[in-house]
Amino acid sequence: MTERAHADLAARQQALLTALLAGGPVPAGFDPARLRAQADALRAKRRRVVAALRPDLPHLLGEEFPARFDEYARANPRRTGTGAADDAAAFAAWLAARGLLAARHARRRRWWRRRADIR
Repeated sequence: MTERAHADLAARQQALLTALLAGGPVPAGFDPARLRAQADALRAKRRRVVAALRPDLPHLLGEEFPARFDEYARANPRRTGTGAADDAAAFAAWLAARGLLAARHARRRRWWRRRADIR
């Protein structure tokens, strides 16, 4: 494969990833409904992982958790080299920066340091 072909493929892959993970435009040749369904599924999976790592966040946000996480996820796609725990911490910080989460909840406490009043 030539250097030009590599660059073209990389650009097409980036466009697809942007559409799937950051709400970008649907690239030519893709069915918009199917791409939207896949993007929704990927975001839901990411949301479930964050909820499993930080069960306090869905508890504190209640019914707002999915919408708030989706807003965060669209604006903050996961970066290469970051883990799910980093994503959960970044989401908590994002919530705190917007006044949606008390600062004391933004940092996760170790299970052995939790008090009964912080869930």
